Amino acid sequence: MKTISQRELRNDNATIMRGVEQGEVYTVTRRGVPIARLGPLSAATDLRCDRPAKRRPVYTAQTRVRISTPTSALLDDLRGDR
Repeated sequence: MKTISQRELRNDNATIMRGVEQGEVYTVTRRGVPIARLGPLSAATDLRCDRPAKRRPVYTAQTRVRISTPTSALLDDLRGDR
């Protein structure tokens, strides 16, 4: 297992990711204190997640408000240009 700083992870991201793909495991440190372990995923890892983008948000069922006054007129009124 190799130890790398957070700065090395940021600056050498592509090289480190290639190492991870080849099975390398890294311990990431910040100011010398270990904060994370970075390594390849095992075949048994379950990465399924419920992505909110697949479900329609609740607010899409609401009726859209439409007004007859143009937005520019409303802004002029708010700015006191009338």
